[in-house]
Amino acid sequence: MNINGYIDHTLLKPEATESMMIQLCQEALKYRFAAVCVNSCYTELVKGELIDSGVKTCVVAGFPLGASQTLVKAFETREAVKRGADEIDMVINVGALKDGRHGLVEDDIRAVVQAAGPTAIVKVIIECCLLTDIEKEKACELAVRAGAHFVKTSTGFGGGGAAVEDVRLMKRTVGSRARVKAAGGIKTLEQALAMIDAGADRLGLSSGVRIINENMKR
Repeated sequence: MNINGYIDHTLLKPEATESMMIQLCQEALKYRFAAVCVNSCYTELVKGELIDSGVKTCVVAGFPLGASQTLVKAFETREAVKRGADEIDMVINVGALKDGRHGLVEDDIRAVVQAAGPTAIVKVIIECCLLTDIEKEKACELAVRAGAHFVKTSTGFGGGGAAVEDVRLMKRTVGSRARVKAAGGIKTLEQALAMIDAGADRLGLSSGVRIINENMKR
């Protein structure tokens, strides 16, 4: 199976440098990944490296906690799109969801969707490792109602990563109304294929090159 087009080639570590970002982009171009996913300060650099290649520039917002004010998330999104982002991966307000403040969560997502404009894709990170199954379902429903294009399992910074059972639950909840991205802790080809089989349409990977090389040896 050719999984290259599923992969968002990701580097979100705080110690990441410009040279590491350039290498990330070169790898994404070589292997024809779906996107390169980075922190917002690298938006213009990544866009310049990927221009006219078909590989998308993906930028995070409200990352990794999701606890910043809605206006801040919307501003970060608007600036990222203005500087070349094709996709935005935002983090929900997890505490508000757990408090049952569903209107706040939905409005938070909608503000980012509106700030992203008509062409940018918005993926909503619900941070599954911190939620019950009922909360995961509710988060997915709120994301769909707010106009998001994807729901995403994890930041990778929350103490847990993607799980097959969460991908299945999310896919079952959103159906054809949105797509699912699995991210966090996917280190092997076997794990990647299991996520796709469970319903993932994208994979957020920092180990993408290793997994592709593993796939090529099969």
